Amino acid sequence: MKYTRGLPGPGEGAALALTMLVFVPMYFASFWQHRERALNVLLVLGFCLLGALWARHNPGASTFFIFACAMCAGIESQRRAYLLMAVVLALALLVALPLGRSQLYFVLPALAGGIPIGVSSIMESSVRRSRDQLLRKQEEVEYMATIAERERISRDLHDLLGHTLSLITLKAELAGKLVERDPAACRAEIKDIETSARTALSEVRAAVTGYRQTGFAHELGSARVSLAAARVTLGATVAPIALPAAAENVLSLALREAVTNIVRHAGARHCELSLALEHGKIVLRVADDGTSLTSVGALLHGNGLSGMHERVEALGGTLALRLERGLALELRLPMGAAA
Repeated sequence: MKYTRGLPGPGEGAALALTMLVFVPMYFASFWQHRERALNVLLVLGFCLLGALWARHNPGASTFFIFACAMCAGIESQRRAYLLMAVVLALALLVALPLGRSQLYFVLPALAGGIPIGVSSIMESSVRRSRDQLLRKQEEVEYMATIAERERISRDLHDLLGHTLSLITLKAELAGKLVERDPAACRAEIKDIETSARTALSEVRAAVTGYRQTGFAHELGSARVSLAAARVTLGATVAPIALPAAAENVLSLALREAVTNIVRHAGARHCELSLALEHGKIVLRVADDGTSLTSVGALLHGNGLSGMHERVEALGGTLALRLERGLALELRLPMGAAA
């Protein structure tokens, strides 16, 4: 307003030029999104200093205090940001005290412009930070979900392929022994190998897409075939339980892994299996009479049992292994948690 009546003198013009040289870099620095707190405080104090230096010469210098109020939004803590804004307005009042008749021309714009602009800037900055934090958390959730899905596929593929490939290996060995002695039986075994391979392929596809449809009854039938191929008799006692989908999936994969271990490692001739509901918990027991295993620790480091432990714990259940006549597995799942 002062310069509408005439141009500034040489000294004042030089001061204006120097002020612009200081103001412009400070103004653009205020747009840095990730500036340090100390730099932000320096910017606020710098604008206040410019306003104080020009207050005696031009009441419009209160604009610098309005800029300073807006710069308070760079403080992450809202409480500290509002406190700093209060300090800026207090400095504006102190600077205005010796101005005499120009006090109102200096104070009123500083208060009328600084308060709403400062408050809106602080609120907008807080909303932006909250939005950025939310986006980062969403990215973390998506990343963790990707990792979990990869681990699920890894566990499921291990269980699926380990079981099926063991069965195919046994049948291939049996077909090799029967090729000359009993060609018809050999062709039947080869046909079973083809069927098992096709089943494995469909199950792998289902595991990758996350929509496996086979249930415990289907897995029990596969277990009978695998154990029979390994010349292991199976005694099964299965209570009629309406299994929740999550529990049935875990039980099916646990049975598959247990049968795979029996076929591969146990050297057993007989296996006992039971499924019952005891005190509100689904209990699966699988025991064999194998003599090859001398320690449970030999199995604990494998991917199959590690994946089984993770699935059971995810549903709030427990998994116990012990050596009796052979290896005995006991899996307990809470019926309510599984549902």
